[in-house]
Amino acid sequence: MQGGAENPLAEQASDAILGANPFVGIDPQQLVGDLARSIGALATRPRRVVSEAARIGRELGGIIAGDSSPAAANGDKRFSDVAWTENPVYRRLGQSYLTLVAGAHRMVDDAGLDALETQRAHFAVGLLADALAPTNGLLTNPAALKRAFDTAGASLLRGARNLVRDVRENGGMPATVDARPFAVGRSLAKSPGSVVYRDEVFELIQYRPSTETIHERPVVVIPPQINKFYVLDLAPGRSFTEFAVAGGLPYFAISWRNPTAAQREWGLDHYVRACVDAIDIACAITGADAASIVGLCAGGVTMARVLETAPRKVASATFAVSMLDLKAPSMVGMLASDAVVAMALRRSRSRGVLDGAEMARVFAWMRPNDLVWNYWVNSYLMGNDPPAFDILFWNADHTRLPAELHADFLDMYVRNPLPGSAHLKRFSAPTYVVAGMTDHIVPWKAAYRTTQMVGGRPEFVLSSSGHIQSIVNPPGNPKASYFAAPAGSSSPDEWLAGAASSRGSWWEHWARWTASHSGGRRPAPKALGSRKYRSRGRAPGKYVLER
Repeated sequence: MQGGAENPLAEQASDAILGANPFVGIDPQQLVGDLARSIGALATRPRRVVSEAARIGRELGGIIAGDSSPAAANGDKRFSDVAWTENPVYRRLGQSYLTLVAGAHRMVDDAGLDALETQRAHFAVGLLADALAPTNGLLTNPAALKRAFDTAGASLLRGARNLVRDVRENGGMPATVDARPFAVGRSLAKSPGSVVYRDEVFELIQYRPSTETIHERPVVVIPPQINKFYVLDLAPGRSFTEFAVAGGLPYFAISWRNPTAAQREWGLDHYVRACVDAIDIACAITGADAASIVGLCAGGVTMARVLETAPRKVASATFAVSMLDLKAPSMVGMLASDAVVAMALRRSRSRGVLDGAEMARVFAWMRPNDLVWNYWVNSYLMGNDPPAFDILFWNADHTRLPAELHADFLDMYVRNPLPGSAHLKRFSAPTYVVAGMTDHIVPWKAAYRTTQMVGGRPEFVLSSSGHIQSIVNPPGNPKASYFAAPAGSSSPDEWLAGAASSRGSWWEHWARWTASHSGGRRPAPKALGSRKYRSRGRAPGKYVLER
């Protein structure tokens, strides 16, 4: 399966995955400490505790008597089975659970902690509540019981097999994707092209034009170092690369090497120099004076440094679901205390790399309903295989970060230098910033701040989707829409009030915008590369296949 519309589990999970996995971890001691402080603070407020306990008792009494009907939060799929509303036992069980969870969160609010401690205490309560949800148990999940009855127990046998497999092969975490239908270079990352440059840090891929004429200036994509580049080149029809090439844009993409501990000394400067080299090579091959560059997720932070270093080489810059103000409110920022940052730094320096699988586990526990318990129920209680979905396959195709790059990113988080960068503010070439309305990782208002950090009059586009679904957003989706307008106001809310809404994909808007900054058109070349930069093999290259 390539799209998620036919599989609600795949669609829900793909909208929750990070793409740019977190540079910091979760410190259980910190969360337990915040929760303990909440309890301690409540002990000094006995009236509030008694009042809340009485409220919960009244609500539970009403549930037992059948006179109460607390509903699951909007979008909570756990209680969608009809038994949760029509079966009196399950109805009371579900309502009691929701009542207790709501009461626990109200008590956290009543504890009087500071804002950050309160957020983390809510997060800790949420982790515990999600783990104790009745839907996670066989006897307390009516859909799983019906499945076991309908299959004469075969679903339970398959669930046990899945559990053994995940303990053996996936560190005890439920597998998120059925990888069997996918192979990079065959079913994914299929756009035709050639590797025209390779060094120890990156490969540069030039894609074959599909039109008779192309624009003069190339597009160079800077992917995040913490994910593989082919999220922009998934299956045909869902490929941003394919779409851009069909629009006559000379298209190049960087593919980062997957580093090992031997490359522990590679820092952000290594990657910035690599990006500048890639721009120079793309311009040399096409004969252009400058390139349009696209920074994706964490690649946008690297791109910002490129704009500081080599602004004259850039004709236009696109920030895609990227956050430059690293102190803007976000889920990762909530957890990144000084102690957690120091712990993450010590771990990567001792190992030489920050492992992508470890980062993925961290993020899974930041969205446990979507990325842990969803799969727990599907795989172990229902006995299903995980979904075969291209985005989930890409998300599980982990990479590593060199320890020095990890340290540089953490240093940028601590110092947050980009909002005050005079070099960035002097960058006045056209800038395009795209964000996702429901993005939990890079909240759209945090992404909007980028428009205030660069010169000129940036274009801001707000897609209707989440983090990854905003990127993989091909035309033809009847649910897709976006807002677009120049970022004339410092207030994101004022911008939204004045922005025009359009149906469809922002890809089409971006293609028109980028073409307007890409010069005239010329005949498409018959061969890729040049005398100096000859083909070193077919796309998607060698580095993307490294484990």
